[in-house]
Amino acid sequence: MNGSIWNKWICAVLISTGLLACKAKKAIVAVPKTGGTAVVNNRKSENLAMLKKNDLSFNTLSLKGKASLSINGNSNNVNMNIKIKKDEMIWVSVTAIAGIEVARVLITPDSIKVRNNFQGVYLKKPFDYVHAYTNKQVSFKLLQSVLSGNTIDDFMVAQSELGEQNGVWELKGQQQDLAYRVVFNTLLKVSENNLNDMKSGKALKVVYGDYQKVIDELFPSNMQISSLAGIKQVDIQLDFSKIERNVPLDFPFSVPKKYEVIN
Repeated sequence: MNGSIWNKWICAVLISTGLLACKAKKAIVAVPKTGGTAVVNNRKSENLAMLKKNDLSFNTLSLKGKASLSINGNSNNVNMNIKIKKDEMIWVSVTAIAGIEVARVLITPDSIKVRNNFQGVYLKKPFDYVHAYTNKQVSFKLLQSVLSGNTIDDFMVAQSELGEQNGVWELKGQQQDLAYRVVFNTLLKVSENNLNDMKSGKALKVVYGDYQKVIDELFPSNMQISSLAGIKQVDIQLDFSKIERNVPLDFPFSVPKKYEVIN
């Protein structure tokens, strides 16, 4: 990756954050064409709770897979490794196909740290740095929910519109300048997230597919992430080959003294 692509890659990591590995996937759970869950008529809070209870529960989450990344038409294929400690940190390692780590990222509710091994530079910013590329309502927990395929708490509220047809649920609404639309499949898992900042023109779409069981709970085997921020168009196809939850994890992140700090 050249320097220009690296700078854009930082944006992609902040907006989405990718994955790694090479093991055979577990059996895919088929999504029924129609659902069999009873709707609680006129009880939105109970229907929201029904959808919420299908979130993946975890204290730690380890995701490995391959990512195909396209930024304004420039494409790269990389391996990526994500580790999440719930509500505390998201750690990402980006590896070139040759096995050389080109970047490492550590995201917490307060900060973002990016180590560029390719150029020997280091970036440290407060979390709200992501708002240069996303809506200001994007938080650490929202990013965590997107990566874990879970519902976004801020949207699972009584003010949202909620409807169902043949077992497919749709949740939509608007919070300040952010319009959102969430689709749930007949497994009652999030299958699509759409976020649009109507004022700035920033948009994010995430589509999940091919669910597999991870200790008796469902997780998507792939994600397609598309984001638009001004003239920056980022598209990422993530294919997960190894998914583990509630296993011991470490989150190593150090910066060699020779690295240059950039702003």
